[in-house]
Amino acid sequence: MDIFIFASEQWLLISLFLVLIYIFALTERTKGGKPIACSQLVSLMNADEAVLVDVRAANDFQAGHVHGAINIPHTKIATRLSEIEKHREKVVVLTDQMGQHAGGVGKEMTKQGYTVRRLSGGMSEWQQQNMPVVQGQKK
Repeated sequence: MDIFIFASEQWLLISLFLVLIYIFALTERTKGGKPIACSQLVSLMNADEAVLVDVRAANDFQAGHVHGAINIPHTKIATRLSEIEKHREKVVVLTDQMGQHAGGVGKEMTKQGYTVRRLSGGMSEWQQQNMPVVQGQKK
């Protein structure tokens, strides 16, 4: 009961606290790369302005991935970052299954000077929109 009394008396303080948490969460989310829609990714890749890096495990990648994607599992990004060095001038779009690992990888790549975006919704969203996937190993 004391928490309700505190909340009713200190509503301004609590509101400010919640706003600060929201701003912090929003800022942290964009540090890993701003989200990009599937249609925007297709446009950028068709114009050769972006490269897609799939950070899922190799077996998930082989089961189905976007054509032209480079597979570098999120656990190996630190040691394999040199594989995408030649694409440094392009936008690097990261994808995973549902967005759980792309943010952390994006933060690391941003620190290294890459322009990073995250595929909104990951491969789950890509497949829900009936976008094409290919199977097997690529690069």
